Amino acid sequence: MATILIVEDDDPVRVLSESILRDAGYKVIAAMAVDGSVALLETDQSIDLLFIDVILGQDLEAGLRVAQKARERRAEIPVLYTSGLGVNEGMKALFVEPFLFLPKPYTAEQLVKSIQYLLLKSTHRERLEFPESDQP
Repeated sequence: MATILIVEDDDPVRVLSESILRDAGYKVIAAMAVDGSVALLETDQSIDLLFIDVILGQDLEAGLRVAQKARERRAEIPVLYTSGLGVNEGMKALFVEPFLFLPKPYTAEQLVKSIQYLLLKSTHRERLEFPESDQP
């Protein structure tokens, strides 16, 4: 059973995401802000995937910085980024591999498939691509 760290500052979105992922069989750890998520990443807690909102609070790049810190501590952790706002090319350039971007609002199915894909991708450590029709 994979462990997912969710970093989301919107309580209803975080609670719903946690519920969806637990129902799909994942162990879920949640944080609301940068400090809590970084503290969790610096422990020996097993974390198989980071699911993070790009924008935390009013900081437009907080999620990007947390993902970069995660990569420093856990070299191969896959990251699923999300945001209700679009991301520009400059932001995408800061995404760490392997990653996917899942725009809000997303469905439960899109979330679970994105997590499954990233976990598979990180397990096989080879570049996998979604066929256009299968992208979440």
